[in-house]
Amino acid sequence: MSAERTDPPVTGPEREMLRAFLDFHRDTLAMKCEGLSDDQLREQSSPPSTLSLLGLVRHMAEVERTWFRRVINGEDLPLVWSDSGDYQVAYDASTASADDAFRAWRDEVEHSRRIERAAESLDVTGYQKRWGEHVSLRLVMYHLMHEYARHNGHADFLREAIDGTVGA
Repeated sequence: MSAERTDPPVTGPEREMLRAFLDFHRDTLAMKCEGLSDDQLREQSSPPSTLSLLGLVRHMAEVERTWFRRVINGEDLPLVWSDSGDYQVAYDASTASADDAFRAWRDEVEHSRRIERAAESLDVTGYQKRWGEHVSLRLVMYHLMHEYARHNGHADFLREAIDGTVGA
């Protein structure tokens, strides 16, 4: 895998560290998918689960959109792949295009970055409808790192099952 990852600092202001660690995890997902065909990215290694690398990319586009645009920015917009709000729809990438999925994911990441950079502080809050309460931008950034780290673990296994690539 040749893609470069963000190298998070070991000291520094909290916000810069959060940005860097979140980008590190975003870069890790991209690395796990690098060099694979659409068919390989759609490959499901543990049926009956529909989980695939492409499904993870689609899911993380939904996560980015929900937490930054819908929660922190208060935008009233549907999920990327489900008008009914069903997050599970994104996981089934069996007929999805890698170009479409990566384009949506990258677009949502850029929206997230703009929203975070425009926020006055990590204490800015938005309403998380599913939780029924306001949450801080700080929590959102930590939550996304958790989401990426968890799913990057899945990506490790999925990639290894496809072509034996491990590590990173």
